[in-house]
Amino acid sequence: MLKLDRTDFKILEHLQRMGRCSNVELADLIGLSPSPCYARVKRLQQIGVIEGFGAHLAMAKLGDFLIVFTEITISNHRRHNLRRFEEGAEKYPEIMECYNVSGGYDFLLKIVTRNVSHFHRVMDGLLEADLGIEKFSSYIVMRVPFLKHEIPIDQLFGEGRW
Repeated sequence: MLKLDRTDFKILEHLQRMGRCSNVELADLIGLSPSPCYARVKRLQQIGVIEGFGAHLAMAKLGDFLIVFTEITISNHRRHNLRRFEEGAEKYPEIMECYNVSGGYDFLLKIVTRNVSHFHRVMDGLLEADLGIEKFSSYIVMRVPFLKHEIPIDQLFGEGRW
């Protein structure tokens, strides 16, 4: 496990809320001078804790779209079969998230498409790609009451962990 201190977690908390703030602003917020702050941010990037910076898009303002959660059951549970499915699914830009889960199915996918026909084409492609899919079940999202982008750092990794 990575060794992060309280200052590292403060940096992460601020950056996930205000990713566009300058290094000087960030340093001031966490109580460091700019040079050590910059070095810490660079270190967090190099060790892979910070994967990148980007914009959160208001998809509903861009146009109509469909979000579908799909449960996938794989026919053979050998490691290479699971990996084959993962590699095949990753090729689809519409598949935004893929989770290998416990329970009654093997994978949970979050798929974003233009409409039901587009979703149908994505699923046909997955099935025709011979990725070992035994069965699937899909759930169309009717509305999104809320969506959080920030990891609750303090609740997950708070004082007791520093």
